Amino acid sequence: MSAPFVPVTRRWADLSGPSLVAATSDRSLAIVPIGAIEHHGPHLPLRTDALVAESVAAAAVERAAASGVDAWLLPTIEYAKSDEHHWAPGTLWLEGTTLLEQLIEIGRSIAMTPVRTVVFVNGHGGNVMLLGWANRELRRRFGLRSFSMPAGAGAAGDGVDGRPDELGQGIHAGYGETSVVMHLAPHLVAPDMPPRNVPEKIAGMTHIGFNRKPVMFGWTSEDFGPTGVIGDPTGANAAEGRILFERGVDFVTEALVEIDGFEFG
Repeated sequence: MSAPFVPVTRRWADLSGPSLVAATSDRSLAIVPIGAIEHHGPHLPLRTDALVAESVAAAAVERAAASGVDAWLLPTIEYAKSDEHHWAPGTLWLEGTTLLEQLIEIGRSIAMTPVRTVVFVNGHGGNVMLLGWANRELRRRFGLRSFSMPAGAGAAGDGVDGRPDELGQGIHAGYGETSVVMHLAPHLVAPDMPPRNVPEKIAGMTHIGFNRKPVMFGWTSEDFGPTGVIGDPTGANAAEGRILFERGVDFVTEALVEIDGFEFG
C-alpha cells in the first residue's frame, strides 16, 4: 500500500485522516483559534474577534513552522461565550457550560490522533476564564498538554503619538481593535466612527476594573452606553492596525516556540 498523500498545508482540516496521522506526532501542536460573533458597535463586523484570532493564529503557525515547530491550524471556533453582548441583535452566543463541553469534546477528538498538545489562540475576552477551566479538564481527562493565550493584537490607546488615551479601558471596539480590523478587512469597517466611550470613573479606581486589575465585576456592554463600545475608536487607522497585528503574530509565534519546548517539572 502506498503512503498517504500529505498535501503541502498547515491546515488540519485540509488533510485526510490517514495523511494527518502520517504527518503528525506527539511533538505536534494543534492550534485552535477561538473568537466570537458579537456586537462590536456600529462600525465593526460581528465576526471581529474570530477574524483577529484566525488571522493571527494562521500567520503564527506559518512562522512557527518555518522555525521548526510542528504546528497545525485547526478550524476557528466562532460561536463562544458572548453573553455580555446578549442585548445586541446579531450576537450569537453560547452558555459557558455549552462552550466548555465543546472544547472538551474537541480535545477528546485531538487525543485520538498522535497529537498531544492543544493551544487555544483567543480573540475574545469573555472566553478567558472558561479557557483556563478547559485547559485543566483537557489535561486531567486526556493527558493533553493544554495552553491558551490572547491573540495579542489589540491594545488600549495610550495618548502618545496621536493615539487617544483610553485610560487602560479600551477593551472592546476601541482604538486598537478597530485599527486591526482596518488592516485586516478595511471593507468591513464603517466609515463613520462612533464617539469616545471610556468609563473614566472606573479607570480612576485602584482595584476595580479591566486589564488585570484584581477586583472583577459582573457587567454587560450596555452598562456603559447604547453603542456597545468600551474605548475610543476615533483616530483608528490601518497603519496602526498593521503594527498591532504584527506584534500579535510575533507574540503568538514566540509563545508557540516556548510551548514546543515546554516540560512539566
